[in-house]
Amino acid sequence: MKSVPKLIRRFSGLLILSSALILILNIVLLAVIAKSRTASGHPYTLAKEIGEALKKTEKGYYLEKEFLDILEKDHIWAVCIDDATHQVVWRTENTPETLPQTYSLSDISNLTMGYIQDYATYAGAAEGGLVVLGYPPYRYWKHLWPTWDYSFIANVPKTLLLGLAANITLILIIYVMATSRLLKSVKPIVTGIQVLPTGEYFHVKETGVLSELALNINKTSDILLSQRHQLRKKETARANWIAGVSHDIRTPLSMVMGYAGQLREDFALNSPQQQKADSIVKQSERIKNLINDLNLASKLEYNMQPLHMEKQNMAAILRQVVADFMNMGLEDKYQIEWAAPAPSSCCFVNVDKDLIKRAVGNLIQNCMNHNAEGCHIYVSLHQKENHCVIGVEDDGAGASDTQIESLNHAPHYMMCDSSTGEQRHGLGLLIVKQIALSHRGHVEIEHSACGGLGVWIFVPLGD
Repeated sequence: MKSVPKLIRRFSGLLILSSALILILNIVLLAVIAKSRTASGHPYTLAKEIGEALKKTEKGYYLEKEFLDILEKDHIWAVCIDDATHQVVWRTENTPETLPQTYSLSDISNLTMGYIQDYATYAGAAEGGLVVLGYPPYRYWKHLWPTWDYSFIANVPKTLLLGLAANITLILIIYVMATSRLLKSVKPIVTGIQVLPTGEYFHVKETGVLSELALNINKTSDILLSQRHQLRKKETARANWIAGVSHDIRTPLSMVMGYAGQLREDFALNSPQQQKADSIVKQSERIKNLINDLNLASKLEYNMQPLHMEKQNMAAILRQVVADFMNMGLEDKYQIEWAAPAPSSCCFVNVDKDLIKRAVGNLIQNCMNHNAEGCHIYVSLHQKENHCVIGVEDDGAGASDTQIESLNHAPHYMMCDSSTGEQRHGLGLLIVKQIALSHRGHVEIEHSACGGLGVWIFVPLGD
């Protein structure tokens, strides 16, 4: 099951990526919010700048209007405490009246660290004194004892990484626990979807969050199983029907052929009558061959024809087929040429000898059937890559590109098409293709280099 781990990895990747993006987004938002909350500048920096800008003159202390506007805008009050007397020697107009006018050293220590009357205070050195800024209550929070262990500060990066790793681990554990039921439901469904194309029956438990999907998969499996069963019944019925009809035809056909043969040899009949009897014999023989072809095509299609596979010399098989045709007393208008292969290219292949002979014989017979004026037939054998290639070509009428395309993709012999009025190659080519398929090979039909039609049977050489 490769799909479930892949699904888990994808979910985990999405989880880690989304967690990282959320963490980065939170940090950015925190930085933006923190910056927006300190728009007037850092309090310590402002206190230092005010202290440097506050000038002592003969008439007292003076602060430029630019800084006064900043203090007024943020509602900040400011006082200056003299170094010698510890008294307030300068103050802004908005300074609360409740503030003390004199400060001890302990008071000054407290206000530099924390608060005065709930006002967060920040101090900066001034000429001859100390400037103290007071911010409105609840504007800032100050940590009064900012003391940190040095080893803790030194190990901050390590601590942050360990904390991040712990958080990620915790998130993954929560994620796995939360999605375990989903993954448990997904696994059998994925298995069911993978099994459906194989034709095997598979039932998915209809439980979990994906129970509805499991129900639909089970319904689909039942429908496919029923369709396969019905199709198998139809195929069996058709094969039995063909076998039965073929058997029933043979007996009366044998009688017709026997009586017609006797009439053909009866010298009491005149010549026209003997020719008619001879025609009956030939047509009956043709019907017999068609019945045999129909039976063989049906058996090959439904894998009912037993294969007797043995390692054979393909050149010897072809030579015997050609010799059998020549010994049949071919008409002079048909000439068969056997191109004997070189010894190095002889093919030794595991094949059913009788089926291969039948296939080559069909191709030779097709050449004669479709070239009534006569032709030369060329039978060849060679190796191409890991295939043994049998070629049967002629220099006859040939076929058009459209006809060759139709022959390469011919419909089933029991099916009808729009070209039923055209001359067909009968069951001969169909049987040749089925024999090639039964040997894990294929057939190619092309224009022949000799000018006619060429058919090549490719049979794998195997081990």
